[in-house]
Amino acid sequence: MYAVVKTGGKQYRVAVGDKLKVESLNAEEGDKVTLDQVLMIGDGDKVEVGTPTLNSTVEATVISNGRGPKLRIVKFRRRQNSRTRTGHRQNFTELEIIKIGGKAAGKPASKTASKPEKAPQVKGEAAAKAEADSKAKADSTSDDLTRISGVGPVIVGKLEAMGITTFQQIADFTEEDIVGVDEELNFKGRIERDEWVKQAKKFLKKED
Repeated sequence: MYAVVKTGGKQYRVAVGDKLKVESLNAEEGDKVTLDQVLMIGDGDKVEVGTPTLNSTVEATVISNGRGPKLRIVKFRRRQNSRTRTGHRQNFTELEIIKIGGKAAGKPASKTASKPEKAPQVKGEAAAKAEADSKAKADSTSDDLTRISGVGPVIVGKLEAMGITTFQQIADFTEEDIVGVDEELNFKGRIERDEWVKQAKKFLKKED
């Protein structure tokens, strides 16, 4: 099985166990990162192509952060006695792929990658409410969360896995809940930045 993912504006073809260097990510050595921009997944003769992305993820472990070799840039004007010489070293993050589309490797190669995974969950008072709502409304129609700015099909799939399917659940988020969802989905402040709670309350008022 292999996948084509996009990160840092570049595309990479990866398989479980592969090690690759990508544009620098905000993660420490030993951290697990999720690459959610999956353009294609191939498994034998079966190939899934996204439009533009699939509702799947690729998980990886951060092996190291570093800087690439120095590149020399020289600007020269002939007969003008003008010459400028500079250098540049590009930052990178080295990753090891451990899971593609929900299928993990039999045994991760690195010790840090063998840590048990935490089941996605919403922290705080909204956790019990989210679970109760999802059970009570199992047969009801969920809200179209893609109406919230910044929420696409991939994110909707992740939220549904956590039992979050309605505007009311997002409107009831506490600060602790927001931090919890940020950590689980590696959003880095996206919920507050895109004002999910404010948008959800706005949609609820329209429906009333």
